Amino acid sequence: MSPLMMKLFENSKEAIFFFDKSGRALAMNPAAEEIVSEDVLMKLYEGSEKALCGTCRGYTSDTEQITCLDCYFQLPASAEHSSFQVYLETKGKGVVPYAGSFHTVDPENGTRVFMLRDLTPQLRVQEKLYQNKMMKHVIEAQENERKRLSRELHDSVAQELMSAVVDLRVLKYMTDDDTVLKKVKQTEAAMTRLLDDIRHLSVELRPAALDDFGLEAAFRSHFKRVEENYGLVIRFVSGVARKRYDSDIETVIYRICQEAVLNALKYAQVDTVSVHLFERDGLLRLEVEDEGEGFEAGSDPIGTGLGLYGMRERAELAGGSLNVHSEPGIGTRVLLQIPIPESKEKE
Repeated sequence: MSPLMMKLFENSKEAIFFFDKSGRALAMNPAAEEIVSEDVLMKLYEGSEKALCGTCRGYTSDTEQITCLDCYFQLPASAEHSSFQVYLETKGKGVVPYAGSFHTVDPENGTRVFMLRDLTPQLRVQEKLYQNKMMKHVIEAQENERKRLSRELHDSVAQELMSAVVDLRVLKYMTDDDTVLKKVKQTEAAMTRLLDDIRHLSVELRPAALDDFGLEAAFRSHFKRVEENYGLVIRFVSGVARKRYDSDIETVIYRICQEAVLNALKYAQVDTVSVHLFERDGLLRLEVEDEGEGFEAGSDPIGTGLGLYGMRERAELAGGSLNVHSEPGIGTRVLLQIPIPESKEKE
């Protein structure tokens, strides 16, 4: 073996085993020695047949996820098993999936090489990608359902209720009975309050302004309702260069701002919150800041904590980041940053 090939054998991150045609180990590199347990390693060095079976837990065939049927070791020397997934019981790591190849390198003597590459990092990336895709689908489905319910409440329920209120107003002029008039007025007032509640709920589910006019309009409408209903003054400053962005980005920013303002309203004990929306260095940035109670870094804030978790999850799914800085007695600052590549900007 040439010096270069020897270095490759000794320093390769992939585990390399050489076996003769009967299945006895001829040699293995340090990466291979790190995989197997001491007793299996001893059997391999002793040349025991099928010693690797002590650590192998099967491979993935075209019919089973893990199987030992038609084992790659039982293939004739002329056959190739060049790419498959195999599971080994490793030293200190449990069962680990590997990308394996098993083929003949010396047909005359029947010498075969078994090469293994740890698939754990790739599988983790794939699992994270799958989870992110599923979460995006869930959030998209939630927003679509919110939009449907919002339109249904606004276009159907609210309209029918408004029609009933108009009928009650007409009914007041059709009778002089004071008892009936009093009851009609009470019913009209109750139905008017219910109509206002339904309209408010419709907007909270999915504001039409967000879909029709964008973030600034949706924010101003939302902050006006918060001020009217709860007395919380929101100082909103917008410095965005464009009126519209990708729908997913607008939804993420709106929902995170909505949650941050709600948290300030519930826990910060303040009557003023500052919201700043602007672009910088290819990032759309949202800052929500208050000078309220705050909380210790690393501690569990008041409430369930699901709000902060959901905010971070939404930000990460949009390719952005969320930072929350808070100090007791000083206040809390929420900073959301989302990249806005040219191809994803919406004029």
